[in-house]
Amino acid sequence: AMIPLFSLLLAGFLFLDLVSAQIPDGSVENLASRNVDFAARLYQAVASRTDDNVCLSTFALSSVLSALLSATSGPTREQLSQGLALTGLDPQTLPDLFQNLRTTTQQGNTATCLKQAVAVLPSNNFEVSASFRQLVQTKFGGYIPNVRYSDQAEAISTINRWAQDQTGDKIQQFVTALDAQTQLLLATVSYYQTQFSPLFNASLTQDERFYVNKYAVVMVPMMFRADKFFLAYDPLLKVGVLKLPMSDGTAMLVVLPDEDVDIIDVEEKMTGEKIRAWIRQLKKTKLEVQFPRFLLEKSYMMGDFLQTLNVTMVFQDGAEIREMGAKGPRLTQVYQTSALSVRDSSEEVMTGGGASMFSDPPPRLTINRPFVFLIYHQMSGIVLLIGRVSDPTLQ
Repeated sequence: AMIPLFSLLLAGFLFLDLVSAQIPDGSVENLASRNVDFAARLYQAVASRTDDNVCLSTFALSSVLSALLSATSGPTREQLSQGLALTGLDPQTLPDLFQNLRTTTQQGNTATCLKQAVAVLPSNNFEVSASFRQLVQTKFGGYIPNVRYSDQAEAISTINRWAQDQTGDKIQQFVTALDAQTQLLLATVSYYQTQFSPLFNASLTQDERFYVNKYAVVMVPMMFRADKFFLAYDPLLKVGVLKLPMSDGTAMLVVLPDEDVDIIDVEEKMTGEKIRAWIRQLKKTKLEVQFPRFLLEKSYMMGDFLQTLNVTMVFQDGAEIREMGAKGPRLTQVYQTSALSVRDSSEEVMTGGGASMFSDPPPRLTINRPFVFLIYHQMSGIVLLIGRVSDPTLQ
């Protein structure tokens, strides 16, 4: 039997553990709670514009924008803080918090493969202050090269080569086109791989129907496991919530609407508080689970979505980005690429499990219609990735 691996290639920071040293008491929990709020709002902004699959690394985006937040002032800072759900937090404490988080990702479970990097990319017309350059490099592990956007081919090559170097060639084409008038870009890249725990047994995987909508049905490989899982049910939204733990302390939360419920109705009511409540209400139960293999790969230019969250000033001329000259640049764009692969592995062999025997057959939960998923850090509750699977056969 084969071990099903959960492989994640995403543009952004991924944080697996939390260290509270030198951080004010409660700030980690506060930041985690605000992160979930931001994740829910950003997901709604993106999902409301498409019926297709969605894949967003929301904590990645909040992380890199928090680095930019450290360079802003005045109304620009206030608006950016509000958009990130960070209003009331001291911006001066954020770099130390993210440094602790980033450092922790380099420790822990040796089975976890994680490569990550962040870049702030101003035009060569803007001089970045030494203090901000040091802050991004030391606190956020970042890279700040000035880019000659007037030479589009050179600029694209520079950014893509950086992404390839940082991810071991896992991200090949991070950007494909740039405007010669670009003033400032933010870029984050990461490669991440872990595995489900408990493991699915690939020998039990078989093709099953997935109901994309009332008129479309596709056949997809369904993984199978009979075991004790954490499950919750929300009677108000009429959704089942299944937790699939990973071996590195993260977990996937699968939100499956009832058969007669439109997933759009669920998404419109999905708030940060609702997500936190689902996690609190999870209870262990015997269950047979069928879960589809799928591969998502999504790239977004996040500017329009951020402006939907009222983050607008930083994109306008006159943005108060004080660390890049008296007349600092406006943010031109934020690029994010996320890819998520849930599959059976041919590289390792499972030594047992996958089809636990119960005296009475437990209920079966088959994820065979559109669902929302969240990848979150179990200890902190921080949402690392959020998305929707409308059709597992499409990327």
